[in-house]
Amino acid sequence: MIRRSCGLALAVLALSACGSRPLPLRPSARSYTPDDYQQIYGDWTRGSDDFAFDRLEDILHVTATFESWEFRWAYVVRYAADYSLATEDRTRLLRSTLADAQERHRFFVTMVGNRYRDSDLTDEGSAWRVLLVDEAGRQTAPVEVSRLRRPGAAERVYFPSITVQRHTFRIAFPTQHADGTPVIPLDADEITLRFTGAEGTVDLRWELDPNAPSDPPAVAGRD
Repeated sequence: MIRRSCGLALAVLALSACGSRPLPLRPSARSYTPDDYQQIYGDWTRGSDDFAFDRLEDILHVTATFESWEFRWAYVVRYAADYSLATEDRTRLLRSTLADAQERHRFFVTMVGNRYRDSDLTDEGSAWRVLLVDEAGRQTAPVEVSRLRRPGAAERVYFPSITVQRHTFRIAFPTQHADGTPVIPLDADEITLRFTGAEGTVDLRWELDPNAPSDPPAVAGRD
C-alpha cells in the first residue's frame, strides 16, 4: 500500500508525460489489476502545467481527472483490492459507477488561483467558472459542483493532486443536452474542460479515440 501510494504521488509530477494516447470514451469491458490504476489515472488526468500558458500558469494551478468509463473500472479494481471487498461487493460497486457514467460526466478537480478564497467554485463570488466544451465549441455548464472540504484517505491516495494549498471539487456534467444530443459524441476527437473568468482562461484537453471498440452496457458486471 505504501509503495502504491508513493507511486501515485510521483505520477502527479509526471502529468506532462501522460495522456499521450487517444482515450476510449465508449463503454467496453476491461481487464485490470490494482497496479494498473496509476497508469489509467495518468492517462485521464490533465494539469495546467501541461500547457505553455506563461502568465496563466501564475494565476491558476488546476489538475482535473476525467472519471470516464475506463477510469472508473480501474478505480474500482484498485479500491476493491485495497479494501479487500468480496467479489459480489466489487461487482455491485462496478455496476453502480458504470451506470452513473451513462448519466454524468464527472471530473475530480483540485485548483487554486492568486487568491485562495476566490478559487472556490461553489462560492457565488468565485473568480472562475467551469464549462465542458466540445470540439465544435458548444459549452455545457455543470449540473453539480461539490467541494470536498476534508478529502478522505481514499481521495488523498487515489488523487495525489490534493494538497492543503488547493480546493478540491467533484464536478458533474450531463451526458445529454436538453435536446437529446450527446454532450460528448462517441465519435468526438477531443473534449475540453474550461476554467474561465476575468483573469483569463485555462483549457484542459483530452484527446479521444472515436474508433475505440465498445460493448453493450451489460458488461458492467464483468470482472
